[in-house]
Amino acid sequence: MSDLRATLAEALDEAEWNWLAPHARRDSVIVVEQTLNLVDVGVAIANDDVLCVQRWIDEALIHKPSSAELASWNLNQSKRFNALIVQPYVLVQEFL
Repeated sequence: MSDLRATLAEALDEAEWNWLAPHARRDSVIVVEQTLNLVDVGVAIANDDVLCVQRWIDEALIHKPSSAELASWNLNQSKRFNALIVQPYVLVQEFL
């Protein structure tokens, strides 16, 4: 698992919304709240840790972007995010 964690940590990058928008149109973007570590979420998803992921969903710590979020980000195409690809998903955290 440490190899996976290291691989995902290396893959973590910054992205502007205009780069992420095509993934949102394919419904593959998952928003990760600031209280969670993006790499931890990526590891859980990659390892199919259903209990952990379901708890985060239930607590609204990870979610698909809302229509209000999408509208806001579409108005600000240069909005920046931390992003991590965990096929078939793109995990994102807003820069605050």
